[in-house]
Amino acid sequence: MEQYVIKGGNPLVGEVEIGGAKNAALAILAAATMTDETVTIENLPDVRDTNVLMQAMEEIGVHIDRIDRHTVKINAGNINDLVVDNEYIKKIRASYYLLGALLGKYKKAEVALPGGCNIGSRPIDQHLKGFRALGAKADISHGHICVETEKLVGNHIYMDVVTVGATINIIMAAALAEGQTIIENAAKEPHVVDVANFLNSMGANIKGAGTDVIRIRGVEKLHKTEYSVIPDQIEAGTFMFAAAATKGDVTVKNVIPKHLESISAKLIEIGCEIKESDDAVRVVSSKPLTHTHVKTLAYPGFPTDMQPQIAVTLALSEGTSIVTESIFENRFRYVDELTKMGANIKVEGNTAIIEGVKKYTGAHIDAPDLRAGAALVIAGLAAEGITVVDDILYIERGYEDFDAKLRGLGAQIEKATDENEVQKLKLKIG
Repeated sequence: MEQYVIKGGNPLVGEVEIGGAKNAALAILAAATMTDETVTIENLPDVRDTNVLMQAMEEIGVHIDRIDRHTVKINAGNINDLVVDNEYIKKIRASYYLLGALLGKYKKAEVALPGGCNIGSRPIDQHLKGFRALGAKADISHGHICVETEKLVGNHIYMDVVTVGATINIIMAAALAEGQTIIENAAKEPHVVDVANFLNSMGANIKGAGTDVIRIRGVEKLHKTEYSVIPDQIEAGTFMFAAAATKGDVTVKNVIPKHLESISAKLIEIGCEIKESDDAVRVVSSKPLTHTHVKTLAYPGFPTDMQPQIAVTLALSEGTSIVTESIFENRFRYVDELTKMGANIKVEGNTAIIEGVKKYTGAHIDAPDLRAGAALVIAGLAAEGITVVDDILYIERGYEDFDAKLRGLGAQIEKATDENEVQKLKLKIG
């Protein structure tokens, strides 16, 4: 089991390059199977989730040629199996994107029920509702989601709740359906827009992505394309809060500042200085931080994937802050770990009441999920003494070279593979 060993107390200073958006990349990889021609995808993040999805795609006959670490060529002209099921695919949530992609192209697909982080209930009823509205039979049987139809026909679909996954899945299936599909109450996240742009570059006819009404006119087939994945707003936001919590001065490069507006606004509110340029955002944390209230919302609101990172920062800020989680009900599992480091946080239902403390102290803690794991690393960087973070596999699901990028900003963080190495590293950096 790999662990991070961190010696805190160093302000993070310097520049960090942000990679491609994991959440966009996963859907785009699935959508690349919707043509028999070769698709080139650039700026692909080299993280566990994307690698697992590509492995599952190869198992059903997709040919993937890795040009370099962040570029792949994909040819799905010889798919020989429409059942996606291996031990790895069950561990990532985004496996369900292969349903919409394969249903659109082949009118049939079967995918093992997905996993991912245990941050709360993420039902797939809206996905099934969308597929059924397009004329498919959609059922769950023996741990698999099965969808099938003779033909897909466009329809008017109103989403009961705003859901990124279902919006993307319906867009993919509808792209190759007959006639027009209108999705109302659609998710507006940047990665929904990115997937729509990718499909349009393959010949799809999708309008309105980024608004709550998306119109898709089905086409007969899609063709080859070359496409670059957008930068990862959550990776960028994580480094922005790392700068704030450690009293640092960090410039995050290769970003789209507009995607970061809700994050930048909260950092300004608590006392940081933000300087934006065309493709970079600089965060300077030189004054004492103060309290605020934050509620997670669908885009363009404050992202649920940034909630643990802001909470870790607010727990070091003056006064009482309130964080309300309105997306996932199980997203405060990191609070017990943060309490070991000296945080004063009380959770009541979907709300955390945070009394700011002067400092954290190092402790041995567990990463309960992807984003909370990254947030606990931030806590370790800001803490006095040494922190050991277990279960960093979660963090590697969504952050490429996380420890190396942090070291590039002056952090003292090393990866250990066993307890002996932990002890050696403690002596080395202690």
